Amino acid sequence: MGQIKVEKNVGGIEGLCVIEPAVHGDSRGYFMETYSQRDMEEAGINIVFVQDNQSCSTKGVLRGLHFQKQYPQTKLVRVIKGRVFDVAVDLRKNSDTYGKWYGIELTEENKKQFLIPKGFAHGFLVLSDTAEFCYKCDDFYHPNDEGGMAWNDPEIGVEWPEVVGSYNGTASAEGYELADGTCLNLSEKDQLWAGIGETFKF
Repeated sequence: MGQIKVEKNVGGIEGLCVIEPAVHGDSRGYFMETYSQRDMEEAGINIVFVQDNQSCSTKGVLRGLHFQKQYPQTKLVRVIKGRVFDVAVDLRKNSDTYGKWYGIELTEENKKQFLIPKGFAHGFLVLSDTAEFCYKCDDFYHPNDEGGMAWNDPEIGVEWPEVVGSYNGTASAEGYELADGTCLNLSEKDQLWAGIGETFKF
């Protein structure tokens, strides 16, 4: 399978994959292939990515949980600087693992990549002083198509590492911080999302 090792259906959730590239290093540094369509296809992953995104965030920033309403995207995410805890939540209506989450620490050292298929909510928490986060998407950005859910919804129960605080019935960051005293930092919009039960009423 060339230059990658793929762990499929991580956390018992169909479609979620953790990908580890082969890193070739010596005293000068290292080299790796960050993406190879051939290797992905050999692993049974046939996706055409059309857009690359990159963001930089400071410690305590939590982005999510986000999803696309009409134009769902598959994402391949990684961290090129720092350390984040990355989370995916299964929102596929007929999935046996609907509402189940899986989280993984992505760092510049472990160089792991997280493949999140269509039909998932996604979010991440920055655990280092700063983090640079990169991801590929298989569809272009569509304005006004973003939806979201409360990052701390007890029905989902994401166990965010290093976060201390008590749920007050909303997605507000008030009363939460990291274990070292860093305040949790969410956008105004991310503090207004409802839980999964209210967001999706089947």
